[in-house]
Amino acid sequence: MKIRFTLQQRLLLWFTLLLVVLVGAILLVIEKKEVSTIFEESKNKAVLIARNTADRNLQSILTWDADQLQRDADRQTNDSLLYVVFFDRYATPLIYNSRIADQPAVFQGTLLKGKIGPDTVAAEPRDIVFSGRHRKVLEVEVPIFAEGSPDKWGSVKIGLSLDEMRDAVRRTQRALIWIGFGGFLFGLAGTTALARRIVRPLRKLFEGTVRISRGEFTHRIKPRSDDEIGDLALSFNDMAEKLLAARRETEEAQRRLVQSEKLAQIGRLAASIAHEIRNPLTSVKLNIQKLLEDGVFADTEREHLALSQEGIAQIEKFIKEMLNFTRATELQKAPFPVGQIVDESLKMMGDMFRGKNISVEKWLDPNLPEIFVDGDRLRQVLLNLLRNAAEAAGPKGRIALSADGVEDKSGRRLRIRVSDDGPGIPEKDWENVFEPFFTSKSWGIGLGLSNARKLVELHRGTIRVVRKSGPGTMFEILIPIGRES
Repeated sequence: MKIRFTLQQRLLLWFTLLLVVLVGAILLVIEKKEVSTIFEESKNKAVLIARNTADRNLQSILTWDADQLQRDADRQTNDSLLYVVFFDRYATPLIYNSRIADQPAVFQGTLLKGKIGPDTVAAEPRDIVFSGRHRKVLEVEVPIFAEGSPDKWGSVKIGLSLDEMRDAVRRTQRALIWIGFGGFLFGLAGTTALARRIVRPLRKLFEGTVRISRGEFTHRIKPRSDDEIGDLALSFNDMAEKLLAARRETEEAQRRLVQSEKLAQIGRLAASIAHEIRNPLTSVKLNIQKLLEDGVFADTEREHLALSQEGIAQIEKFIKEMLNFTRATELQKAPFPVGQIVDESLKMMGDMFRGKNISVEKWLDPNLPEIFVDGDRLRQVLLNLLRNAAEAAGPKGRIALSADGVEDKSGRRLRIRVSDDGPGIPEKDWENVFEPFFTSKSWGIGLGLSNARKLVELHRGTIRVVRKSGPGTMFEILIPIGRES
């Protein structure tokens, strides 16, 4: 079975190995340098002792006072300075401690070889058995010169125990081990924190990709740093934003495809209805008009005939709406002042507003430029919205119409808002009201707002229901400003 390591575990493993190697190498270098320093200090101490011994016994060497040399050699030795050996000018042992009398290899051999001067120093570590113990000793030998004499009169060799140096090295090693252990724990803690800092955002990115794969394109990841991980989160959010936009475009394309199919079906149905109904309906309409003109009926019968005539007009209106909705529309664009389109639309609705005693509030941004649109088609859209608002507001209602410019990622656009204080449209039906044949009224066939959206979209704009404060409904139209619209 193959063992699977997570990214965090691999990071911890590699960082730990790297940390061990790095700390070990640093400690090794420090230890070597420290041991070398301690050895140099021991050597300098031994040289200093040897020179002091040589200077102190110079007169005894010149007079060959063996007793004085023996007393000085015995007096100096202790557990640190193990032995002292005096050599004559011929490198023959002259005086040495009784403690090494049984070790001729120690007191017979001189370290000074070759050309020797007053500053010559010879040093050499060696192992000896001293008092039944194996001891590590640093031997140092210096020559003895009389002032004004070019010849060597003798030399003195001392054996300095390196036990103190070894103890100092051990203390240094223990200190370095504790330092290394502490550094390892500190580094391991830092490595763990770093691994979590790296892995946690990556885990969030992984979870984000899973959610995106399930279609949750609104999911976003909050960047928590300004480094590459933060850039990756920003890139992920940008990708999600683009995917969301692509999905919306796809949904919009599908909606328009379905809408086109609906329009094709409605067109075929409308053509068939117009063919089957218009001719007999025209005949009925003409006969009713002829009967009304003859004047042979009483007032009651004439009222019934007038009602029939109104019903026929309503049927003709429905047929006309269906044909207008399904007919391919070509825009005749030209520069138009926004105020002109709004004023003409309000003027055409004036009789209806006055008849219902509806008050209208109009506000136009005075800095709005001319827009490149089909004025008749845009006026048709406004008339449809104003008529719906008047029907929703009812007698003594209020209607508000405003127009201004807004800036968004699509550029500068004209925004027209039409609102009323009627009962409002349930939020669940905000999108449905633009579907063909959807209506909440007891009259009409539900093509007015569908036709309005078709005309707005031909202008590369959008129309929707937006939230408003207070009762009623607000429609918002956004149309690009400029000839590219």
